[in-house]
Amino acid sequence: MAIINENELRQDTLLSVARRMVLAARTAPKARGVNNMAMSILTGNDIQSLAKTMKEIGEKEDNPIFLRDAANVLSSADVVVLVGTKIRTLGLKTCGLCGFTNCEEKDKHPAVPCVFNTGDLGIAVGSAVSVAMDARIDNRIMYTIGVAAMHMGLLGKEFRIIYGIPMSATSKNPFFDRKK
Repeated sequence: MAIINENELRQDTLLSVARRMVLAARTAPKARGVNNMAMSILTGNDIQSLAKTMKEIGEKEDNPIFLRDAANVLSSADVVVLVGTKIRTLGLKTCGLCGFTNCEEKDKHPAVPCVFNTGDLGIAVGSAVSVAMDARIDNRIMYTIGVAAMHMGLLGKEFRIIYGIPMSATSKNPFFDRKK
C-alpha cells in the first residue's frame, strides 16, 4: 500500500477535471448544430506566459484589472481552460438579434459578433464550469485571460471571443474576494 500525498494528486485531478470541462463545452448545445468553437488547456509555463501577457496588456492599457488578474493567475492557477468562438453568422434570412436586418447584412461588419456565437460560447462556458463545480474545483470565468489568449493566438486567429477559466484546489477559492 502506498500513501498518496494531497499535493501529488492535485495536478492530476485538476487536469482530469479540465479534460471533462473541455468535453462538456464541446458537447454543449450549439445553434443549428454549427461548431464555431475551440478549447484548450494550459499548464505550467504556458500559464506563466499567459500571465505575463495579461500583465503587459494591463501596463500598456493602464488597466488595473488585467494586472490584478495576471497576479492572481500567476500565483494561484494550476490549470487554465480556454473556451473561444469564431464570429460567423448562421446564414439566417430573418433574425436581427445582432442589430442588423439579417446575416447577409451583418456579414458586411465582420467584427460585430453574431448573437448565436456569443450565446453558444456562454452555454459552453457554463457547461464547463458546472463540471468544475461538480468536482468542487475552485474556478472563475475571466475575460482578461481571454483577451491575453487572443493576443497570443492560443486558439488561432479566427477565434475572436475567448474566456479563460483558471482552476485551483486550495482551502479557499483564490479567484474571489480579490482586491478591486
